[in-house]
Amino acid sequence: MTSQLFAICFNASRPSGLARFWSRILGWELADGPDDDVAILPPDPGGFRIRFLPSQEPKTGQNRAHFDLTSTSPEDQQQTVARALEFGGKHIDVGQLPEEGHVVLADPDGNEFCVIEEGNKFLADTGFIGAVACDGTQEVGYFWSKALRWPLVWDQDQETAIQSPNGGTKITWGGPPVPPKTGTNRLYFELAFPADADWEAEIGRLVSLGATRTDIGEGDGVRVLMLDPDGNEFSVQKPR
Repeated sequence: MTSQLFAICFNASRPSGLARFWSRILGWELADGPDDDVAILPPDPGGFRIRFLPSQEPKTGQNRAHFDLTSTSPEDQQQTVARALEFGGKHIDVGQLPEEGHVVLADPDGNEFCVIEEGNKFLADTGFIGAVACDGTQEVGYFWSKALRWPLVWDQDQETAIQSPNGGTKITWGGPPVPPKTGTNRLYFELAFPADADWEAEIGRLVSLGATRTDIGEGDGVRVLMLDPDGNEFSVQKPR
């Protein structure tokens, strides 16, 4: 049984506060849980949740991944931006040009995200989180396509994108040059699969596709930490 994308995880200095911010922006429900492991739940039961986990590691440079939020009209884009600013977000400059239609913001923990203008054809068949936009190579896009068994929906000029066969958020990789990795990624993927799945066989499949198994983070016996071909952390939950 293939691993499923269970969650996008944020390492956060204040998990509960960051969860409230994103819950308000996205309109997703806060899940019950301990203060140091907070999640918000998607409106679609088949979608991924977003988890917020405690970390005191300082942010260095831009994240390797960020959300692209979609808009249905100029007014809708303005409302999303205003809501983000009201709840603790801020405008930031990452080199965007004045004529570009998207708005670049950071959440209260400094994580970048974009609010995309109306009419973006690439994100037309997605949802409010149109894309998880990542820095990464063509190779890592191929890896994740095979790992999740999500088809490639873009593969040009070393840029790649995948999307679940059921639709929804796309995951994209911008191709070279990929900025050097500094420290642990603040955003990473968490995979899970059904209780009757063969855990070791699935770990072996991911390794055969190019992942690396590490010994970090395995002490709780609940999940294993791995690295994708670009060295990005991701975790795999053991069946329960």
